[in-house]
Amino acid sequence: MRSDAPIGVFDSGVGGLTVLRTLLQRLPDEHTVYLGDTARVPYGTRSAEVVTRYALISARHLTGHGIKMLVVACNTVSAHSLPALQKALPIPVVGVIEPGAQAAAARNRGGSIAVLATPGTVASGAYQAALRRLAPMATVVARACPLFVPLAEEGWTEGDVPRLVAERYLGDLRRMGVDTAVLGCTHYPLLYRPIAEALGRDVAIVDSAEATADAVRDLLDKHDLRRAAAGPARHRTLCTDLPDRFRAVAERFLGRPVENVELVDLSP
Repeated sequence: MRSDAPIGVFDSGVGGLTVLRTLLQRLPDEHTVYLGDTARVPYGTRSAEVVTRYALISARHLTGHGIKMLVVACNTVSAHSLPALQKALPIPVVGVIEPGAQAAAARNRGGSIAVLATPGTVASGAYQAALRRLAPMATVVARACPLFVPLAEEGWTEGDVPRLVAERYLGDLRRMGVDTAVLGCTHYPLLYRPIAEALGRDVAIVDSAEATADAVRDLLDKHDLRRAAAGPARHRTLCTDLPDRFRAVAERFLGRPVENVELVDLSP
């Protein structure tokens, strides 16, 4: 592995761009290659075996770009496929669930911990299992919030609609002794404000994207893989379908222009 090689970031669609955004903020000198498998999204309705097969195909495509690390910026893949990816690839592989759970356990003040996620991630039990191991004294409450994903992708992140949806999903958590909530979907950071309003000011909110970026930084340092700032960082964006749609949503998620989205074919 070369320190000047790019970091690969993979998701089933656009949600992982919140992880990429945080990586660009925390590690501005690193090259990156992002792949969104938009031809097969959503992964959450697939079996674990199919998710793992898709994830391995995408990961091997990214290794063809000479990446030095793979960031699995997808909760579904992190829940079902991380061991298979770590076994198959000769580079470090980081998921989003363990860093998010670690950060939530560290922030917990003795009350309940809420996991806010998609129905598929909630059903996988991955966050619940990690939190039971990391914070065995805390009660874990898992709450599926499926409408947050289309709201984020359509840019409906402020105003009455997201506020009312967040209140409907989360309002009762204020009465359940929750003092920590982890955003267990990479779309949810875009709805941070309505989520925070629904939970109340006393609840610490953990962004798994931020926790994952911290884990990536620590792993780069551990393996002495930080890139020296010799010229500007380069960023490539790949997807498997609808590149124009992907670029429009990507610019909203990243908060910056995306000059080019490359269409790639992952057919065997």
